[in-house]
Amino acid sequence: MNASQENLWPAPFAGKPLDATVVVPGSKSLSNRYLILAALGHRPVRLVGLLRSRDTELMMDALRSLGVRCEIDEQVDTTVTVVPPSDGRFHGGTKVFCGLAGTVMRFVPGLAMFADGPVDFDGDEQAYARPMKPVLEGLEQLGAFIEYHGEEGRLPFTITPPQTVSQRAEPSVVSIDSSGSSQFISGLLLIGSRVPGGLELHHTGEKTPSLPHIRMTVADLQGSGVRANADEYARVWTVQSGAVQLPETVTVEPDLSNAAPFLGAALIAGGTVRVPHWPESTTQPGGLLPGYLERMGAEISFPVIDGVRYCEVTGDGHVSGLGDFDLTAAGEIAPSLAAILV
Repeated sequence: MNASQENLWPAPFAGKPLDATVVVPGSKSLSNRYLILAALGHRPVRLVGLLRSRDTELMMDALRSLGVRCEIDEQVDTTVTVVPPSDGRFHGGTKVFCGLAGTVMRFVPGLAMFADGPVDFDGDEQAYARPMKPVLEGLEQLGAFIEYHGEEGRLPFTITPPQTVSQRAEPSVVSIDSSGSSQFISGLLLIGSRVPGGLELHHTGEKTPSLPHIRMTVADLQGSGVRANADEYARVWTVQSGAVQLPETVTVEPDLSNAAPFLGAALIAGGTVRVPHWPESTTQPGGLLPGYLERMGAEISFPVIDGVRYCEVTGDGHVSGLGDFDLTAAGEIAPSLAAILV
């Protein structure tokens, strides 16, 4: 065997039709949104099925720096209880390390608006290249002071919250160009109900990136008792002032996009693959996956077993092409679909 043969990857091979159940970890997008919303509440929230990854660890560490308790269950480490500060004020005079996590560097700065002093933000060296300016401009329009310690609009920086609490009754109007990332819009919407008078957010760019993730944020706010609305045609979002409070227990949906390689394997190898805890409705773009796989020749069903809803995909080893198909609404599963179609 020559050197090139020794370096070949032994690709998996199914010698018979599949019959498998695959547990998919929780959604990162939902996990970090729930962590933020739980921190903004006024009583503890138990998050079940939370994704444990570097990004969620960074988020929990960031919240701990601000005085939020994140207690990991000793028996099930994907169950985390979030206990917000008793007085609703976050700790200032502290440092938040963002790593390379976009949701941390773009969602947590908004919490510094409600801290009792300045908060420093830093991250991995590679994070210094990631744009931050739109969300920081939004916070400046809400009264925060931003001091940059490097290039303007990027990490590292310090946020000093407003020195006086506004008594305004009308929404604060904020205008940003969020063309670079939907996270700029989501980061501001998540704190909108804590802004005196609420928030009216205008996106000034011509196109809105990743609308499904902004819709996810709006839905999560609404699930926290917040009145949030969107006029996507006008690119305007409004959040009314009021209390934020998730239910006492929240179950994090599995990351539906990450289910694509496993469910798609049923088409390639034949047989059946099922993923438990599949939601009846979802804001995740991966929720479109069963419909795509059905068009590619799969049989799709959603059996409920012992109270758990499954997505079950059955194939016969043949894959039908999609033809011209617009995957704009679910671009994150496009690579998996392309691999299945090869």
